Amino acid sequence: MAGTKRKLRSSRVVNISDLRRIAEQRVPRVVFDYLDGGAESEITLRENCRAFEDITFRPRQAVAFGECDLRTQVLGTEISFPAMLAPVGYSRLMHPGGEVAAATAAGKAGTGYILSTISGHKLENVKAGTSGPAWYQLYLVGGREAAEAAIERARKAGFSALVITVDTAVAGMRERDPRNGMTELLAGSIFSKIPFVPQIVAHPGWLLSFLLDGGVPKLENICIPGQGPMPLIDVTASLGRSAVTWNDLRWIRESWPGPIVIKGILIADDARRSVDEGAAAVVVSNHGGRQLDSVSPTIKALPEVVSAVGSQIEVLMDGGVRRGSDIVKALCLGARAVLVGRAYAYGLAAAGQAGVERAIQILRNDVERTLRLLGCPSVQDLGPEYVSYPADWHNDVGVRGPIDASP
Repeated sequence: MAGTKRKLRSSRVVNISDLRRIAEQRVPRVVFDYLDGGAESEITLRENCRAFEDITFRPRQAVAFGECDLRTQVLGTEISFPAMLAPVGYSRLMHPGGEVAAATAAGKAGTGYILSTISGHKLENVKAGTSGPAWYQLYLVGGREAAEAAIERARKAGFSALVITVDTAVAGMRERDPRNGMTELLAGSIFSKIPFVPQIVAHPGWLLSFLLDGGVPKLENICIPGQGPMPLIDVTASLGRSAVTWNDLRWIRESWPGPIVIKGILIADDARRSVDEGAAAVVVSNHGGRQLDSVSPTIKALPEVVSAVGSQIEVLMDGGVRRGSDIVKALCLGARAVLVGRAYAYGLAAAGQAGVERAIQILRNDVERTLRLLGCPSVQDLGPEYVSYPADWHNDVGVRGPIDASP
């Protein structure tokens, strides 16, 4: 790890792609591809990133100002710049620090962290590790009783919002995982592991850390009554039996007293339904291209959702964010803030907390530089007048479409 930290301090780590490269070198292929890959042909995975190229900036020149204000408020809480760390499952496989390391880095940067249900560290330890806002992302894996217990633990621990992911009726077909032997490595017999051992022993640093951390972690926040924490490998099979429906929002609202965020919204009808169900915010998300392939890239879906809900609730977005300029483009199209997942997870896999801190620093510096080059002194002043984007980025569903702001 010492060598990795030297790399992070060098001029070679100037963007998120550099962290991705280091992560790929440090962890076994099965772990890296779990983090890096998407569903089926990975069309949506690629389009999430590429679609940002369809947006161009319209800067104001010869503008000078002193301070550049990156602060914004999400659900009434101020964050230092308009990005929070998204829930990333299985983080402890990437680095022993896992969710605690990521949450600590977010707090040091003055922003928020969202903890996945599929996590190897107890939610109480994650919350204790951050000085910033923390939200809990809920799957119904393990059944309603297990979910209600987790909700109560999150409330007592001080999590300030509950994030309900609605796009996982079943687990997406992430083809890299079976090819790399994910199931065999996590729970298979000794003989079934043999074909996949070379990729593990080729990364002795990761292997040593993994073994010292106790091997495959149990899911400390999914406690099955009478059985204890769920084994990590049980999750995929359990997802198909635990899909969230709109009806579930009723008992969830009774169990959780704070704001609820609906994650996985791509169309106007679902955005309006979220408003009707009492959500405080929605996340325009396609699960990072990891569920249904060939759905819209999230930046393209964003204007339709923003138009559908207006100012009734806050709109966040995730998917494909690799640069601060991507964050600025999302804000121009109406997002209150973005959630970043892979961007910081590459840093976590590369160097633990130091890697997450570097990822956040890169994105923050990018945002400030982009604003200064746009001639815009504050993220609060961003709007569609600062960008041009395709006029067909909406469906004819009775909502106001995005504006092509080109001259």
